[in-house]
Amino acid sequence: MQQDALNLVPSLDLKQFVQGNPQEKQRFVADIGKAFQEVGFVTIRNHPLSEALRTELYQVVKQFFDLSDPEKLAYQIPGIHGQRGYTPKGKEHAKGRSQGDLKEFYHIGQELEEGDSLKSRYPDNVFPQELPQMETICLDIYRKLEETGRYILQALALHLGLEETYFESQVEKGNSILRAIHYYPIEDPSSVEEGAVRAAAHGDINLITLLMGASAEGLQILTRDEEWVPVTAQPDELVVNVGDMLERLSNNRLRSTIHRVVNPPVDMMHTSRYSVPFFMHPRSEMDLSCLEGCIDGDTPKAYPDITAGEFLDQRLREIGLK
Repeated sequence: MQQDALNLVPSLDLKQFVQGNPQEKQRFVADIGKAFQEVGFVTIRNHPLSEALRTELYQVVKQFFDLSDPEKLAYQIPGIHGQRGYTPKGKEHAKGRSQGDLKEFYHIGQELEEGDSLKSRYPDNVFPQELPQMETICLDIYRKLEETGRYILQALALHLGLEETYFESQVEKGNSILRAIHYYPIEDPSSVEEGAVRAAAHGDINLITLLMGASAEGLQILTRDEEWVPVTAQPDELVVNVGDMLERLSNNRLRSTIHRVVNPPVDMMHTSRYSVPFFMHPRSEMDLSCLEGCIDGDTPKAYPDITAGEFLDQRLREIGLK
């Protein structure tokens, strides 16, 4: 029998951690730690993003993807492997597959001031001239999701027996990405290659992912019982999940759960789905070697040492962006 996703994925109140008393803060740490060990996903309420801002974001994202293909392709930047700007349909695929996902997307990264020592490491953002408001809206969202992600990582540091500030220097001006995704309509379902889906089963590369709403259902996670269970959130909630970097760092204590976005029923294939996840990455030099506190006689070290930059490079090749 399929599990109830509302019972499987806990809903947590970020206000408990940020503004709560010591007992409330401790309870949040315990709850998110338990959820990320067992399920790998939570939903979060009382975060800094308003409903009005979410509405503005999805409006401008839709407007961009409504542009003609030649207009969108003007923002595909050669030589940077999709790190910024537009990536066209079918380019990305899940690790272990060669079949492209049924999506197109737009990447926005860390915005640094001139003279910053890290500026030369990251490609410059590019924003569509046709939509001047997109820059302001997306960078505001980026900063608010980054702030929320830092609170989540503070709680996870405490759960792992580390200093609360353990991740702070690693994610300060980190290589995080805001990705606006358009799962485009299919007017003729018979034209879709057999097995092609909106997003094939995968784990995220990064530390944690924060998702602010989505325009339609379709997200599913794979449970320990090998069942696919749909995940939805209330309009005022973020969906937050563990990425492969954090799973690796914690020596599999925290779980990067495999998930996918399935195709809609045939009679709905002509409709679009929009989603805007924030992939929280550290700086490239972060050491992802398994934490000593997560290694013992029952849980030997599961991974060789690697930096975040090396791991990201490896994964970009595996999913077809590099």
